[in-house]
Amino acid sequence: MRSGWVPATAMRVLIAIPVMLVLLYAGDYAWLKLRMGYSRLGPAFGKVQFYLATPTKSGREEIFFDQPQTETCARTLFPQLAYRPCWYVSGKTIRVVR
Repeated sequence: MRSGWVPATAMRVLIAIPVMLVLLYAGDYAWLKLRMGYSRLGPAFGKVQFYLATPTKSGREEIFFDQPQTETCARTLFPQLAYRPCWYVSGKTIRVVR
């Protein structure tokens, strides 16, 4: 067995994984652009409300519920067009500002 030799099936897998990820990202982008043009396919963007918090000297966080912020997010799997995905943003409704 030679050093550096990789079986053909392993090489195919090593090439197929990045190609599939690129195709998935491109399809996600195309679906977003399509929904931007045709509203009957569903909304392309969403809005998520979040609250700011600051750490206190005691180690706890003070949350400011009186000043909700709104972030526009893309309804995609990956970040697209400088918008974060809604599934990711909706899980982070309190953001700590240091």
